[in-house]
Amino acid sequence: MKTSRSYSIYVIVIFFLFMLLHQTDRLMIGSMQTSISETFNLDDRQWGYINSGALIIATLLYPIWGYLSDRLSRAKLLALASAIWGATTWLSAIVKTYPQFLVTRASTGIDDSSYPGMYSLVADYFTPRVRGKVYGLMQFAQPIGYLVGMILALMVAPMIGGWRSVFYITGSLGLVIAVVIFFSVKEMPRGKAEPEFEGIQEITQVRFSWKAAREIFKKKTMWFVFLQGFAGVFPWNVITAFFFGYLEVERGYDTNAVLMTMAPVIIILAGGYILGGTLGDWLFKRNTKGRVIISSVGVILGALFLLLALLTPIEDRTTFFIYMCLTALFMPFSSPNVIATVFDVTLPEVRSTAQSVEYFIENSGAALAPTLAGIIAYATSKQTAILTVCITAWILCFFFYLGALFVISPEVKALRDEMQARADANRLATTGSSD
Repeated sequence: MKTSRSYSIYVIVIFFLFMLLHQTDRLMIGSMQTSISETFNLDDRQWGYINSGALIIATLLYPIWGYLSDRLSRAKLLALASAIWGATTWLSAIVKTYPQFLVTRASTGIDDSSYPGMYSLVADYFTPRVRGKVYGLMQFAQPIGYLVGMILALMVAPMIGGWRSVFYITGSLGLVIAVVIFFSVKEMPRGKAEPEFEGIQEITQVRFSWKAAREIFKKKTMWFVFLQGFAGVFPWNVITAFFFGYLEVERGYDTNAVLMTMAPVIIILAGGYILGGTLGDWLFKRNTKGRVIISSVGVILGALFLLLALLTPIEDRTTFFIYMCLTALFMPFSSPNVIATVFDVTLPEVRSTAQSVEYFIENSGAALAPTLAGIIAYATSKQTAILTVCITAWILCFFFYLGALFVISPEVKALRDEMQARADANRLATTGSSD
């Protein structure tokens, strides 16, 4: 299947919009902590349960979504995920009690597990040399979605009837995106964009196999990816769940101050995805360890600047803002590079499964992060909870990346050798059939 560059760009635009609106819906709840807590009379522990619920559901469903994405049409499954997002968000807007909201909000985690299929499909549109940049561009949508969600929560919601009205809007957009993906995004042959297949118009279809899936666990690089993933998502979930409450309650920021502080920080965070992915591609072209090096730099500098920010005196808002901007720049460096690294060492027919296993391991611990932080915050303070969880997790990630540096190069070469063998066999089969 030959795909034009313009259509590949169109697909990225559609997936960007999917991620932007989906992340807006998913992350804006953090900005609504005060209003939703007032509606249902919640404390920090109950708020933590709400955030953990969706993460637990997503975690349990990652293996299923990954398996289905390697067996079925990834484009059609993503359309289904978008429809589920729209429907479950509507349910969250309708319910009237805390137990009902806890259940419906947890159900929004069903579609959160669909991302590995999307990343795998994108890998069949773009070569390894640019995947970090492409994934960085796609993940640019996540913090921008956070920013849009913050604006909807803090500025739009009060004008249109509260947080429920905003949920109706984002839920409806999910249904619209589902229709667009279903009718306009094409499935691609798995492995189509590997450089060894350049110039081959029709390639032999490869299918999911349990043997290939088991090979994922024999790769040492993947084990270090799994370990860093387990620790690495803790900070993100704690920050999205508690940071706005921290600014309002413990640093004394009003709504305008929160918006004026966090909007630039989130924009810089978004740029960090693209910068991190671009630097990872640049260094990967020169050294197969390049993506891991960029990732390790990102986590250690992110931890340092977050520590400096939260230890800044409350009255020194300028210094706090500067440190938060630096934290935001380096925090996302690892994210696009980790996805690209997974695909640098795994076979095309099991990439959704590999990414799903990584996310399953990530969320197995991270699903408990908001609850853990809520317990610490309840006993001490939000500042202590954020610092304790985030700094510990990022230091662990740094050491896991160091381990990956020692094993990744031969495993990247092994994948390239396998792709070359498949390409040669494909050319031979094509030549034989033409004769």
